[in-house]
Amino acid sequence: DEGNRFVESKEFASEVKKNIAIVTGASSGFGKEFVKLLLKKDCIDEIWAVARNQEKLNLLKEEFGTKIRTVSADLSESSSFSLFEQMLTKEKPRVAYLVNNAGYGKFGSYKDLSAEQSINMMSLNMGAPVAAGLVCLPYMAKGSRIINIASQASFFPLPYMNIYSATKAFLRNYTRALNVELKGTGITATAVCPPWMKTNFFSRAQTGAAKTVTNFMGITDASKAAAKALRDADRGKDISVFGIFTKLTHFLSKIFSQKAAMKVWILLQRIK
Repeated sequence: DEGNRFVESKEFASEVKKNIAIVTGASSGFGKEFVKLLLKKDCIDEIWAVARNQEKLNLLKEEFGTKIRTVSADLSESSSFSLFEQMLTKEKPRVAYLVNNAGYGKFGSYKDLSAEQSINMMSLNMGAPVAAGLVCLPYMAKGSRIINIASQASFFPLPYMNIYSATKAFLRNYTRALNVELKGTGITATAVCPPWMKTNFFSRAQTGAAKTVTNFMGITDASKAAAKALRDADRGKDISVFGIFTKLTHFLSKIFSQKAAMKVWILLQRIK
């Protein structure tokens, strides 16, 4: 399993104390599924589970045991990454996996969201994965994986969730370009584009707006999408697309005009 192999300089090896995985947005949903999968990997000594809610993190640790190390942080705040830098500098682990899953969306038109909500969404969905990657890369070696959770929403501009789809398009493009830049290091970056999943994403995304997104086709279990994403990352793929419907959407994004796609989206959402 290439995902379990690590090669580094003698200098780096002499300082390494343990192999870790870092999962953001780890307390529930898609992030929790990655925690479950990474716990099965013999190469992982510890998982740093990152989320805002300490109570949920405590429950995660109770459920999965001593390999879980909880880190309560709001990743929309840039100061959070100073904490990561301090932890990494002090312990000098090898970061085997970085799963940037923290993020959220809000449904509704531009007038239904405040400037603060919009900027916060952009900071968490785009800024946090970039910052986390830059902080962790000095502690990665050949075989390490960066896994950035984008979305099938990244394939087209989507009215009434315009900021969310735009942030995920940024993350998809950034990750694939980063993977090219990492060529020769043995470190890979994978943009994961899952379909809609059965998580608490929807309860947070709804704003009560009159015009909103309600039709979620191709919805699937988060566990299946996470397993596919981890397999693709271990194979060094720069993008992971799960499910027939999502693959079809990805294909259509290459041949459909964005203008036509937005018209179809509006029709599917029955927005007038």
